[in-house]
Amino acid sequence: PAFGGFVERDLAAYHVPVSADVPAPPAIDAGWFDERDPHLNPVGGKGIGEIGIVGMAAAVGNAAHHATGVRFRSLPLTPDKVRAALAGGT
Repeated sequence: PAFGGFVERDLAAYHVPVSADVPAPPAIDAGWFDERDPHLNPVGGKGIGEIGIVGMAAAVGNAAHHATGVRFRSLPLTPDKVRAALAGGT
């Protein structure tokens, strides 16, 4: 690993971190800020799960591209869009 080699040979053997792998408190200190930011969205709400899903849309889009040979550039990626692209439409 120190030289850039792979530790696991495939994703089946890769250890996916779970909540039990997180250090026990007080190693992580979370806090809430009671403030409103009207620039975020119309209601000023803040989400806490966005960072974990940022790459998912790109991964699904790339998987669809590899499966079909068509590059999809808009979301959501629906069956109708896939059928239209495979039929030669956009």
